[in-house]
Amino acid sequence: MKKYRNVLIAIVVLFLLAGTGCARQQPADDTSASTEGPQLELTLEELASYDGKDGNPAYIAVDGVIYDVSGSSKWTDGEHNGYSAGQDLTETIKGKSPHGVSVLSRMPVVGKIVE
Repeated sequence: MKKYRNVLIAIVVLFLLAGTGCARQQPADDTSASTEGPQLELTLEELASYDGKDGNPAYIAVDGVIYDVSGSSKWTDGEHNGYSAGQDLTETIKGKSPHGVSVLSRMPVVGKIVE
């Protein structure tokens, strides 16, 4: 009886391990960062309070999408190369930044700009 129990346990373990490999995977999306979680809808005036100062997160907007740059070492205290978080930086990033929008794919998307 003990032999059958061990075989049954082995079958269950194999079944569980095989099932984890069959989990449905989300397709990779190289065009934008993660959009998991609730999405904020902020006006430009509301975005200004997310300046990375006094414990506030550092958010920037580009093309109407709001990115959280708080975790980036390049955005210390909400500042990066003379620019401040809490603003729409579309023209700056697209027109002046040497990296353009490419680095934004590594930043979490937290919402969108609304009127």
